Amino acid sequence: MTARNILLWSPSAIVFDCDGTLMDTEQHWQEARNITFRLFGLKPPTGFADRAKGVHYSECGALMAEETGKPNLGDDLADTLLTTFTALVDQNPVTMPGAAALVRLTARHLPLAVASNCPREMVESCLHRAGLLSSFSHVVVAGEDIRPKPEPDVYRVAARLCGVPPEEALAVEDSFTGMESARRAGLRVIGIGPRPEAPEAKHADLWVPSLADQELVRWASSWIDA
Repeated sequence: MTARNILLWSPSAIVFDCDGTLMDTEQHWQEARNITFRLFGLKPPTGFADRAKGVHYSECGALMAEETGKPNLGDDLADTLLTTFTALVDQNPVTMPGAAALVRLTARHLPLAVASNCPREMVESCLHRAGLLSSFSHVVVAGEDIRPKPEPDVYRVAARLCGVPPEEALAVEDSFTGMESARRAGLRVIGIGPRPEAPEAKHADLWVPSLADQELVRWASSWIDA
């Protein structure tokens, strides 16, 4: 679906990613990765931050171990990464530009959900401290029966809980990992950030620089009018 076509469509539900989409936590993940590498006396591989973006923390720990030649440290790295990240977020929870306004605008008229690779307690704590948790009908996280992104499970479950078919739901994402998950689940996707070059641009139906983008806000207002 082209950007022009998607702007003529209205979703029946919206599913938001959390990290980097609603909450400005990517800086915390990056700092937590750097601290974790340092605590274990390891050097971050070149470009690791890009490869780790949107990846479940347990898989990130395994990736850290693999790329530093320490395969036996995967679990320890993952545990330290999560503990460090949690402490950093507790100190400084910050919402992404436009996130709070868009959530509050749309929550009055559409069912909203969150689909995240982070632990539930972390997602709910961040949203609660930002004053946004009550706007969401459902929070879906990766777990024992729900595979993490890029598998489609979190988005598929979120759409079902919102009571709509996946093709009637809109995903809002900042990472290619999350966009792949949403597209595999059958949702249409808004990508947050600079529009990349092809073929990566095809990960999203529409790219906007932030959730404060005026075209996005006008489009969201049209859903309410509809």
